[in-house]
Amino acid sequence: MLSVATAPSAQAQTAAASGSTEPAAIEEVVVTGSRIVRDGYETPTALTIISEDEIQATAPTNVADFVNQIPSVVGSSTPANSNTSASSGRAGLNVLNLRSFGASRTLVLLDGKRSAGSALDGAVDINTFPQGLVKGVEIVTGGASAAYGSDAVSGVVNFILDDDLTGIRGSIVAGETTYGDDRRWKFNLAGGKEFAGGRGHAVFDVEITDREGIYGVPREWNNDGWYIMNNPAYVAGNGEPERLLMNNIGLSNAAPGGIITNTDLRGIYFGQNGTVNQFAYGETRDPWMIGGDWEMVQVNDRQSLHADEERRGFFGKVRYELTDNVEAFAQASWNQHASLGYIGIQFNQANIPIESDNAFIPESVRTQLNDLGITQFRLGSSNAGLPVRKSDNQRESTRLLVGLEGNFEAFGRPVTWDAYMQHGETNTDEMLRDITNNARLAAAQDAVFHPVTNEIVCRSSIADPGNGCIPLNRLGLGVADPAAVAAVIGNPLRNQTFTQKVAAANFRFDVFDTWTAPVSVATGIEYREEEASGSVAEEFQSGWFVGNFKPTFGKYDVTEAYVETVVPVLEGLDVNGAVRATDYSTSGNVTTWKLGVTYSPIDDLRFRATRSRDIRAPNLQELFEGGGSRTNTLIDPFNANTSIQFTEIRTGNIALTPEEADTWGIGAVFQPTFLPGFGLSVDYYEITLEGAIGSVDAQTIVNRCFEGLQQYCAAISRDNSTGVNLISQISVSPFNFAVREARGIDYEASYRISLADFAGGLDGDLTLRALATNYLENYENNGIDTPTDSAGQNNEGGPPDWLYRLVATYQDGPVTLNLIGRGISDGVYDNSFVECTSGCPESTIDNRTINSNHIDGAFYIDFSMAYAFEMAGSESEAFLSITNLGNRDPAIVANGPGGSAYGNISTNQTLYDILGRNFNLGLRFRF
Repeated sequence: MLSVATAPSAQAQTAAASGSTEPAAIEEVVVTGSRIVRDGYETPTALTIISEDEIQATAPTNVADFVNQIPSVVGSSTPANSNTSASSGRAGLNVLNLRSFGASRTLVLLDGKRSAGSALDGAVDINTFPQGLVKGVEIVTGGASAAYGSDAVSGVVNFILDDDLTGIRGSIVAGETTYGDDRRWKFNLAGGKEFAGGRGHAVFDVEITDREGIYGVPREWNNDGWYIMNNPAYVAGNGEPERLLMNNIGLSNAAPGGIITNTDLRGIYFGQNGTVNQFAYGETRDPWMIGGDWEMVQVNDRQSLHADEERRGFFGKVRYELTDNVEAFAQASWNQHASLGYIGIQFNQANIPIESDNAFIPESVRTQLNDLGITQFRLGSSNAGLPVRKSDNQRESTRLLVGLEGNFEAFGRPVTWDAYMQHGETNTDEMLRDITNNARLAAAQDAVFHPVTNEIVCRSSIADPGNGCIPLNRLGLGVADPAAVAAVIGNPLRNQTFTQKVAAANFRFDVFDTWTAPVSVATGIEYREEEASGSVAEEFQSGWFVGNFKPTFGKYDVTEAYVETVVPVLEGLDVNGAVRATDYSTSGNVTTWKLGVTYSPIDDLRFRATRSRDIRAPNLQELFEGGGSRTNTLIDPFNANTSIQFTEIRTGNIALTPEEADTWGIGAVFQPTFLPGFGLSVDYYEITLEGAIGSVDAQTIVNRCFEGLQQYCAAISRDNSTGVNLISQISVSPFNFAVREARGIDYEASYRISLADFAGGLDGDLTLRALATNYLENYENNGIDTPTDSAGQNNEGGPPDWLYRLVATYQDGPVTLNLIGRGISDGVYDNSFVECTSGCPESTIDNRTINSNHIDGAFYIDFSMAYAFEMAGSESEAFLSITNLGNRDPAIVANGPGGSAYGNISTNQTLYDILGRNFNLGLRFRF
């Protein structure tokens, strides 16, 4: 295992971790965060290194599952939490996020090179990396745009491959949860061999993974009806909290088989086989209520706790020495990924018009309608008669790369160089299954008795008998004709292609010698082209409840040149500087730079500091998104805070300019010679991002318009056809509107000792490692709204105050035992909330009052063990890993009061362990 978060050469790191007092043999390496190759150089930028042994100890289904446990990585997209990202195309992806600063501001590399995105926003899916060849991961937790280009605002994650592998190695692993679900298996085979008398070397990796996933949420912690709702007793000035965080809450305006939500018949609901029943309301403030028949209307179990996955992948690389000084290399990869998951049910909150002559109305209700002279009522339904909506995504990614590398002498000094060309392409089939067509559904539910034949028909079929409409009964459970259901649903599909082309050349050399060490320089140039294209059948572009896909077409290119240098000033004092000039075809020129210093007053102690200017250019989605739409729900303050459904339209903005970030990093590394094997690092970071690209959510747009801010009102469209000025459509698009700031402190400590040195008679080695991040600030100011700080918010809004990971590894001969503790600090829902239960101050849009603002933290224990042996001439290792050993439930994180809270799982799927105790059993082999 590797120890402190410093960045000397890999061998120096290993020596520090092992506690060896002998100097390590140093070889030339390129350290992530710097282009300089220099023996013993230690970068001023903090670096966390993950070894292959650490990854294998937990036997993750995907290496991203391990990386997401590192405290500096938080807020990442995974197949568990991205399942409902249906319209964005993100469902099923593994996308990393450093500092909770946005995945688009984290640069992900494979052997120091970019990969094509797997979604329109350029997100790189870790599923496409050759898992069996990953020998380590380097995480640079600081700005690195001057060295590596756009997107490295919060840092770089570099996956390093073992392209020197010789022989064959592989693994077979299978697992499931303690509940017997989410069964999965994975097979991996990798190999390498020299050829042509040692001048050539080839490696390959093949992987097959299948994961059943979990359809629904079969966990008791999700069954208690935890939500946030507007307090029914609240009146401005009465001292009550405006919002309540409670359990036993359910919707008041929708039921599985439908409920009448207006007129004197309000509260009549339709049960099994259309039976007529009276709903028991609790304390109600639409769309929520406390108590009553809350259990009957619970529907937050219709998502997938984890999407099912199938992955197939191949990777190959060949190197060949053309001469003693020039080597050619080529690599190719192909990956296919398919995921299918529930994304919830369709909700119609009090917005289904049912005419009084509807043929499916039970006679007892029809009589009451006639007696009261009611010609129409509104129905609210969670549509148990319709199938659960699903996200079915398939992606195929290819990546081809050819290049040369070598060395020569210039002016008596060695120069190393490399040049390559790369083509990456991702083709996606993004399908939403079992989605209702709004027009077909409206026609089918409007069923009447034919005036001539007296049979039940669609009203529209009387004038147009051949229109294909089949009457659909929405009044009850088990009453819908399957043929009618099939006629109103469809499977909207979008095909997209994302293409990336890269050509680059890099040179590294020493310029001259100082009295302590040579001055080193790295320089290079890169051209990159990003393009998106797609197709959507016209029938799927509009008229659907969700999945109104629009094709996106767009392209930009960027040309960059950089130079980086390391100048040894004094013994123990190095200065590192870099500058990069970048020209974007969409937004022009921008310059990034970095200045860093390392200083070791004594061998045991090193200080480091960096200051950098970093950028992120707008991605293809932000620039060119074609205008897809979805149906969503919000609280309308213009209409007595009623819950309404509307169409949300998202479009790109070609006028966007690059974000610019100023980053500070200050830290210290302590490796005492009097305690061999021990290392400690502490690093403070501060990022200030100007012109941050973002968009305001629909609820905020409506709230701000209601307050009189006209710039928000322009995004709202209304429908007056019913005589009520209801919101029908809201346009959401990105712009450079915000300042974002992030501050925090990273801690890392490690210690390795031979137990025989500690106490005679003991065998084996013990390695301890601790990683922690204290998130001090995650601030945003868009210049209009009150600035917010989301650090310490354990909901989806921000990182917790603390994340930490503690590891103890014991190894004695063939036996390895590993114990891991993963911790999350307690948090809140919103730092702006004012917690009170009585005598509350005035509740405002910037400081809402709430009865409870607390979210529990968590501490999980993982355990693994491995036993090495020989089998059939191969080096083999059997292993068992158990995550969440105590089967601890996730903290309850309630959703609401607006949006689609009613359908969301009662926790933060990004932050907490949602599956429970998990087992993986497997075998590794090598020969």
